[in-house]
Amino acid sequence: MAHRMIDSHIHLDHYEEHEITQTVADLENVHCTHLITVSYDLASCRKNLQFAERYPQVKPAFGFHPEQELPSEQEQSELFQWMEEHVDEMVAVGEIGLPYYLRKDHPELKLAGYVDLVEKFLVFAKKWDKPVVLHAVYEDAAIACGLLEKHQIQKAHFHWFKGDAETIRRMINNKFMISITPDVLYEREIQKLVTQYPLELMMVETDGPWPFEGKFARKRTHPEMIHASVSKIAELKDIDVENVYEKLYENTTCFYGLE
Repeated sequence: MAHRMIDSHIHLDHYEEHEITQTVADLENVHCTHLITVSYDLASCRKNLQFAERYPQVKPAFGFHPEQELPSEQEQSELFQWMEEHVDEMVAVGEIGLPYYLRKDHPELKLAGYVDLVEKFLVFAKKWDKPVVLHAVYEDAAIACGLLEKHQIQKAHFHWFKGDAETIRRMINNKFMISITPDVLYEREIQKLVTQYPLELMMVETDGPWPFEGKFARKRTHPEMIHASVSKIAELKDIDVENVYEKLYENTTCFYGLE
């Protein structure tokens, strides 16, 4: 059997139209069965829903990416109302989280409003029994863990996670999922994470169109890159690559209810 995989985190609406068409056309040849496309804001949600209606391989998550200015109360209300109207068409709430990189550039930025917004999304996810896709790295991951625990959210996916040993232990104890990008090929920090985190709690992603270095430098980010990630994960964990493919696929289909 071909090595099936799923891109568990991609910003499909951030690609050019011709790139989207080509990427979807390529999926069968690269043995990628699904793309979980996460949303940036309400306009992004609408685009991703259109892609999902056009392409059965595309499964959308709806949310608000935290690395930007907070939406107004009116904008938040419109987003949540739209999400309620389309709750049956979404596989998850996401991308949501905390603005780690934005705060590095703007230290004066207040975190409280972002925490409040995350809590609103978690309440929504709990109400509709949806998984959540999180952007929460380093010290923000501990805050996110606290919010997930407070709202008793168990199905949480920390994409492209980075964090300290204590937070990693906490996430493992809570059985929170992480996903690994192609930077596992060259980033020591991600390689170490792969050795520490259980394969049973792992997925793979591109975060496309985010660009990568190493063998993928100056190349358009494509789901096909995931095969190199899976091979590296198998090497780092010293597990047969066939078993790694099978487990990652099983993890993702189960988490997102794809089969």
